[in-house]
Amino acid sequence: MHRATPLSYDVAGAPLDAPAPETWRRTPVAALWRDGGTRAALLLLIALALVAILAPWLAPHDPAAQPDIITLKNQAPSVAHPFGTDPYSRDVLSRMIYGTRVSLSIAILAMLLSTFVGTAYGLTAALGGRFTDAVLMRGVDTLLAIPRILLLLGVVAMWGSLSVPALIVVIGLSGWFAAARLVRTQVLALRERDFVTAARGLGARTSSIAVRHILPHVASPILVAATFGIGAALVIEAGLAYLGFGVPEPQASWGSILREGHDVLVSAWWLSAAPGAALVISVLAVNVIADRLRDIASGRHLPRA
Repeated sequence: MHRATPLSYDVAGAPLDAPAPETWRRTPVAALWRDGGTRAALLLLIALALVAILAPWLAPHDPAAQPDIITLKNQAPSVAHPFGTDPYSRDVLSRMIYGTRVSLSIAILAMLLSTFVGTAYGLTAALGGRFTDAVLMRGVDTLLAIPRILLLLGVVAMWGSLSVPALIVVIGLSGWFAAARLVRTQVLALRERDFVTAARGLGARTSSIAVRHILPHVASPILVAATFGIGAALVIEAGLAYLGFGVPEPQASWGSILREGHDVLVSAWWLSAAPGAALVISVLAVNVIADRLRDIASGRHLPRA
């Protein structure tokens, strides 16, 4: 009797030898959109992106203007200042709108940087031979043993306040270690597959095999990890800003606005409420989308048409 060949599975739980789920391959956006919770998360992130893009037209005041630092400081929410004012009499709503642009830009660009570096590193380790793999992955294990926030604090403490591009580089280059391990694991499971062996037999170079044949098969777990990375970068940027290592004044980010309210948490609660709520809701929305992407990529819990 013919026995079925058992399937091997990747780290996301999807069969490596099975075809990609139809929904994932053809209509991932439609699959996300059909789920109510994920649709709400997508709409929220789209709204935040529009706020960031249209900040100069949406902000009612100059976010750096200090009209009256004596009489207008720490004013409660009102018609003129719906989110109140800060200790320097600046309009919190305007700073939140411009802070959305800064926080989202740092999170997204840092995620792209860490995903690129992690993917390239993981591919090199998995396809570079045993010695290369051992050396590269021991380096990753060493870096993973250091808490990320401790590593970041050690780096930024040498420069103090960092510019937005510097923050992007620092956060991005501290977040690729897990992505490298994920990509290496996926590639190790794929490199002995028949289509890779055939490409190698036809004389394809290792770089060509990696880009044209292996990378498309690991795109879905990379996308899931990258989506989670956006939420992590948002939290890390806010944490650094809260500790005083964020964007320099008078620029605003959600974390820097949160820091301005930590001394007046009771008397001027609105300074912490607005950026705190924005961070919690945004990270929750990103994680909801990432969870759904992981389910779709692995073929589990697909929404009905």
